[in-house]
Parts: sequence; structure tokens; C-alpha cells
Amino acid sequence: MKTSNIILLVIGAALLLLGFSGCGAYNSMVTKQESVSSAWADVENVYQRRSDLIPNLVNTVKGVANFEQKTLTDVISARASATQMKVDASKLSPEQISKFQSSQGELSQALGRLMMVAEQYPQLKATENFKELQSQLEGTENRIAVERGKFNGIVKEYNAYIRKFPQVLFAGMLGFDKKGYFEADKGAEKAPEVQF
Repeated sequence: MKTSNIILLVIGAALLLLGFSGCGAYNSMVTKQESVSSAWADVENVYQRRSDLIPNLVNTVKGVANFEQKTLTDVISARASATQMKVDASKLSPEQISKFQSSQGELSQALGRLMMVAEQYPQLKATENFKELQSQLEGTENRIAVERGKFNGIVKEYNAYIRKFPQVLFAGMLGFDKKGYFEADKGAEKAPEVQF
């Protein structure tokens, strides 16, 4: 065989190997991207559950005479804002995750204020409906934390995969971008002060 034929054969084999590698990498990136989308849907689901509980909570609290109207208005407004913030699973950039987390954080703060104010109303705390809703909200907050943790784990796996060789050669060209993480809420690094 001539040297030129051997060179063409080696180049052809290298291109074939690169093509097979690219196909395998693409298929794996698609699978991992779908895992990220699925985890995002789970996160949205638990946030939606919390959002669905809020009208019942607000109606229960409204039944108490002289309850602070501004607190209820703040919760209703924060819920409306949080439910309007939608993030497309294919565009989970760090900026989009941060915006989503911010709107959900405002709702969490409003709910926290509502629960603090509710402590001042013994007749409200004594109602079974309020106790049940409070318990469901606490459970939902735990589910949110769990789903956010799972989401971050899956995003970490995806981000690491698309940055490794040889996937990094194909990821950018094929539209596989780095996804954002949920981060700790601002001020979470400071331990709360407990005074007796």
C-alpha cells in the first residue's frame, strides 16, 4: 500500500472514531439534560403545592377578627408574583434560577411574617384547619429543600459532564449550556441570635 493510502485510512479511522465519540457524547448529554428538566419539574411541583395551600391559609386567617390586613395583602401579593415567575427548563441559566429563587424567597418571607403574626392570635392557633395548613406548609417547605438539593445534584452531574473531554468539544456547538444552581438564601450564612 502506498503511504498516501495509509494516511487516508488513518485519517478516515480518526474521523470515524471522532464521529462515534460525538454521537455517544450527544446521546449522553441529551439524557443528562432530560434529567435536569425532570428535576426542575419536581422543584416546580413542590413550589406549586405551597402556592396552592396559601389561599386556604389566607381564608382561614381572614376569619379572625382584627387580623393585620397588610400581612395578608403582602402574602397574596408575594404569591401572585411568585406564580408569575416561570422558567423554561431548557433555559435554566444561573440568572434565571436566581430570579426564580428571589421571587420564591419573597413569598417565603411573607409567609414567615404571617406565621409570626398568627402567634399573637390564640383563637387562630387553636383552630384545627389552621393547624393542619401550618403542618402542610412545614412539610412542603421540607419537600422544597429536598427537591432543590436533588436538582443541584443532577445539575452538578450535567455541568461536570459537558465540561469534560471530549464532550466539551461538542457541547457548545450542540447547544448544551451550563445550568444554574439553587444557592443558599441571602443571610443564611449568619446563625440566628437566640436570646432568653
